Amino acid sequence: MTPFKLQIITPEKTVFDGETEQVIVRTTVGDVGILNGHEPYCAAISIGQMRIMIDGQFRRAATSGGIIKVSKEKTTILVQTCEWSDEIDVERANAAKATAEERIKAAKSDKELLLADAKLKRALNRIDTSRFN
Repeated sequence: MTPFKLQIITPEKTVFDGETEQVIVRTTVGDVGILNGHEPYCAAISIGQMRIMIDGQFRRAATSGGIIKVSKEKTTILVQTCEWSDEIDVERANAAKATAEERIKAAKSDKELLLADAKLKRALNRIDTSRFN
């Protein structure tokens, strides 16, 4: 496969800035794969896993909320969070899961329930992604 330029950026840092042969991201309407020469494209990214192929091997990351923009020059992924599977603190993710579950049980409003549910989904995504080390 022919490589193309990819940037992955969070509010805190640039997570990746280099060449990839393929990227697969979870958008709000399902998983989307991008290869070199893809048509211009823009989509919202939801909580899920992202896979990028480098030298024929996929590397996985847990992502949450953002956008992907594909242009002729490069593909840019802007996300709230991005953690590579081998960098996830599983103990912290399990603690976040437990806290979110408690908050769901104690929620007194729809807003509290929605926030707790989002935190639970992020924690479960991190735990699941960590299994791909």
